[in-house]
Amino acid sequence: MDLQTCLDKLRLIGTLDVANVAADGTPQVRCISAWHHGSDAVYFLTSRGKPFALDLVRDGRIQAVGRTRFNEMLRLSGTAVEVTGKEGVRIRDLIYVEQPYLANVYPGDTRDINVIFQVTNASIEYFNLGVHPIFRETYRLDGAASVEQARGYRITDSCIGCGICQGVCPQGVIEEGDPFYIQAEHCLHCGACHEACPVQAIERIGA
Repeated sequence: MDLQTCLDKLRLIGTLDVANVAADGTPQVRCISAWHHGSDAVYFLTSRGKPFALDLVRDGRIQAVGRTRFNEMLRLSGTAVEVTGKEGVRIRDLIYVEQPYLANVYPGDTRDINVIFQVTNASIEYFNLGVHPIFRETYRLDGAASVEQARGYRITDSCIGCGICQGVCPQGVIEEGDPFYIQAEHCLHCGACHEACPVQAIERIGA
């Protein structure tokens, strides 16, 4: 798996569920299908007067998720920043070519109400529940290699090597060692090992 494959799979999903933060601090969820990706960037289209666009101008934090029919989940996280001027028009018109139905929604020059956002400081998490053991990895859109695990669990040096964690792991991806080791790319983040450890040697990573 690599970044480009993740981006291609996003295109196959078609519609993404996007979460953002409203002005009153409540979570909001929208669906977007009018979007485009390049080799290292993701763009999407909405309209300037919509609450979605107004929220993004104020607080651009978003997270989008989609699922393929093969039980693959892709989660795009980042900050939406408006793309203006000729570049915004270019991306808008490109999205109209890729999504012909938009011409029915905004015929002719009425498309000028549209606004383009680019997802910056972005990463894509790929999570495949259709294989055993499951597979997950995170990629940055700035061309960097896969990033270090940001969430999940790890076994600390307090491990006494009892092996209880191995017995409760649904995916069987904890390896014997000093200390024992969780294969991060196959971890469900379920917390079974954390709950079962008799010496609290397994700690949660991230939120």
